[in-house]
Amino acid sequence: MIKKFVPCIYLYREHAVRGFEDRTVADMDPVRLARFYGENNADELMVFDLSETDREHEAALDILKEICAAAQMDVYGGGNVNRMEDVKKILYAGCKRAVLDYGKESNIALTREVSLKFGREKILAAFYDPQVLQGQFLRDAMRQDAIGPDAQEPLDHYLSGLVLLNPHRIRETEAATDLPFFVQINQIALNKLLEIFAHEQVCGVTGNTINDNVGEIMALKELCRENHISVAEFQAAYGWGDLKKNSEGMVPVVVQDYKTLEVLMVAYMNEEAYERTLKTGRMTYYSRSRKALWLKGETSGHYQYVKSLTADCDMDTLLARVSQVGAACHTGKRSCFFNEITRKDYEESANPLQVFEEVFQVIKDRREHPKEGSYTNYLFDKGIDKILKKLGEEATEIVIAAKNPNPNEIKYEISDFLYHMMVLMAEKGVTWEEITEELANR
Repeated sequence: MIKKFVPCIYLYREHAVRGFEDRTVADMDPVRLARFYGENNADELMVFDLSETDREHEAALDILKEICAAAQMDVYGGGNVNRMEDVKKILYAGCKRAVLDYGKESNIALTREVSLKFGREKILAAFYDPQVLQGQFLRDAMRQDAIGPDAQEPLDHYLSGLVLLNPHRIRETEAATDLPFFVQINQIALNKLLEIFAHEQVCGVTGNTINDNVGEIMALKELCRENHISVAEFQAAYGWGDLKKNSEGMVPVVVQDYKTLEVLMVAYMNEEAYERTLKTGRMTYYSRSRKALWLKGETSGHYQYVKSLTADCDMDTLLARVSQVGAACHTGKRSCFFNEITRKDYEESANPLQVFEEVFQVIKDRREHPKEGSYTNYLFDKGIDKILKKLGEEATEIVIAAKNPNPNEIKYEISDFLYHMMVLMAEKGVTWEEITEELANR
């Protein structure tokens, strides 16, 4: 089983604190902390909301959403779960999985419902005492009503994994379930991690032991590899020896934004840069002018996180699709390709998302810089009720047009609806990126 290093952020009153019981502030800015963990090669991130009021909880959900956008890794969210709606909010914030607190019987009772709704791969359960996994209440919660009173579905039918909050109960947990589980460890000698990872069902370690030693993750992964423990890293189908090099012994790399497919830059890799990129998940190049390795973003913070590496048909050029933080170009431009040489007029409608984004930017600009006579500004001036009224009217027009055999009418009405929907998005501060991410998560 692949072993993962998973820092944990404990959210309390909009800050990151030391733990469930220790409210000492670890960082005033949890989003910055999440970004820091990603920059130091953490594999995944665990976030627990420790808020005590509804207002604090809503603020924590907003921060969780920002963390998911900034973290550059899968985020698991838990805390303050009392009903299905709470699980939905965690997942809709962008979390890969939601964590149920099995210290509360109400969370155990939720397991089957949320698993069937969102999929077992979206649900983890956290607990301190592994005896809960064999308790009668759990068996009752897992039981399908249509089956006899003695029948029940196994735990792994509803969960993808577990989070053990008591590192001293690993063996008892292994005896109670076949599910993989993370272990929260807040204080342990780093060399003891190998003993923890030696347990077959332990899939990762989280807690302050990782938080406090995040800068050592690369060294710890190397130690694991030396001890034949599999750790999370890119698995390369082709080694450096499979690539054709230029006269300098290097391979050019074309870099694209993985979402927009915009070409950002071109650089070169030697063998060390190639291997370092695969190990760290961040683009590393060889600077021919400085004659040295070059981790993109090391000085600017504008890192490039690898989403995929692909070789061309001749195996002499690489295409890297990346998540770009900030600007790719040293001039501060998003892309290095901005010096237009010549251009023939054409309609830029091949990429639908690009069209949506461009129209949306015009609508947002109208909101920020009103223009006299603008219908968009008329809607903003009239307020949310007018926008919603128009949106409802356009939705009705779609229904009416759909009854007409002429497909052009529904095309026109859907376009009107989408425009008014984007006005609503701008009014409520929702972006196309958030919408497309939500659709992808579903």
